[in-house]
Amino acid sequence: MPNTHFSFPIPHFSFRKYPLSLCCLLLIGVLSFAPFFPETPLNRVKFIDKWTHFIMYGGTCSVIWWEYLRQHAAIDYHKLLLWAVVGMIILGGLVELGQAYLTTTRSGEWLDFLADSVGVLLGTLVGLLQNYCFFKRSAS
Repeated sequence: MPNTHFSFPIPHFSFRKYPLSLCCLLLIGVLSFAPFFPETPLNRVKFIDKWTHFIMYGGTCSVIWWEYLRQHAAIDYHKLLLWAVVGMIILGGLVELGQAYLTTTRSGEWLDFLADSVGVLLGTLVGLLQNYCFFKRSAS
């Protein structure tokens, strides 16, 4: 009889296998809820906050891809897309909600969430390029 139940793929995130990914995720958490940032010359750059979100989420997503490809002989695209793409986009939404409702010094913004999501999509393209150029892993 065929298996008809949905199995939710929970990854085994160990610090040994995914140290950079976990550090990036921790950094996103700390920076997203820090109560203040000092003034810098970059504050004059238009949309610097959105560029920061874009780079943090895109960079983290590409690091997740790189560490996954480094650790696995074949790609499980369902698992990788669930955690590296959908999971990162959900994280971006939860962070924005947390900033809006759990802090008094930060605000949640739709454009920040959009920048997070676009960054994740670009990070996924970078991950696919990493596989094509360096790892050449096939689907499992």
